[in-house]
Amino acid sequence: MESENKTDVIEYFLLGLSEDPVLQPILFGLLLTMYLVTMLGNLLIILAVSSDSKLHTPMYFFLSNLSFVDMCCASTIVPKMLVNIQTENKAITYAGCLTQVYFNLFFLSMDDLLLTAMAYDRYVAICRPLYYTVIMNPGLCVLLVAVSICISIVDGLLHTLTLLGLSFCTDLKIPHFFCEITQILKLACSDTLINNILLYLVTAFLGIGPFSGIIFSYTQIVSSILKIPSVDGKYKAFSTCGSHLSVVSLFYGTCIGVYLSSAITDSPRKTEVASVMYIMVTPMMNPFIYSLRNKDLKGTLRKFTFGKFSF
Repeated sequence: MESENKTDVIEYFLLGLSEDPVLQPILFGLLLTMYLVTMLGNLLIILAVSSDSKLHTPMYFFLSNLSFVDMCCASTIVPKMLVNIQTENKAITYAGCLTQVYFNLFFLSMDDLLLTAMAYDRYVAICRPLYYTVIMNPGLCVLLVAVSICISIVDGLLHTLTLLGLSFCTDLKIPHFFCEITQILKLACSDTLINNILLYLVTAFLGIGPFSGIIFSYTQIVSSILKIPSVDGKYKAFSTCGSHLSVVSLFYGTCIGVYLSSAITDSPRKTEVASVMYIMVTPMMNPFIYSLRNKDLKGTLRKFTFGKFSF
């Protein structure tokens, strides 16, 4: 890379998951299948929640928003990957790359904040059951989603706008399957100190803050469940938050995996594999986790899907 040779960026080149031509059809089929399953599963969750009045509760309100965000998150990355594989063209325009950066950060932040709101909802339901309907009123639920949207917009704009001030070298190959912000910063010829400081600060704020809130909520939840005298009561209380806890573990586990893989290894391929988990696997698995572990939602999905068959 020639550090002195700067240029007006027209396009980047995404190297993708593999450059082996033999693997391209396999990757295309696998990615397309995962994307269709993700879209169908999350769409069914949204339709089921909206069609059944029994599911018009704060928990399912947040779940339907989470499903919508997961659909959008996958749609930000996967269609471009499929087009690049099919056309054997690895190029992505400068504007398209910045768009990917913005929306990836936006929807990732939304996932994080919605999971935190859902943890608070479970905390109130189990630890403050008598005040649940008063505290978790529709106004507060809408406010929590609105605040999450505003914070996510600011997060995406901060990083995207600071990228606009950078100049780039002539080697614009990104060893990734999408425009990931840390990979773009590595291509810059100008000083990226401010960008890196901002990245670490925002990651700490949106990572440690919400995660601490989730940990606190579940600490209180477990404490309350242990005080329940009957075994059946403990199981019923835990089952109401088991699905959410599984999704939280999957989301933070994959995100931590991406962070650790990029921090301790120089291999872009290992980082890509870890990124696939939170970009594709997590949004695909969320509907299955909630539908399999939740009797009300599972029943509504069956009725919605099979019509006359009722269980």
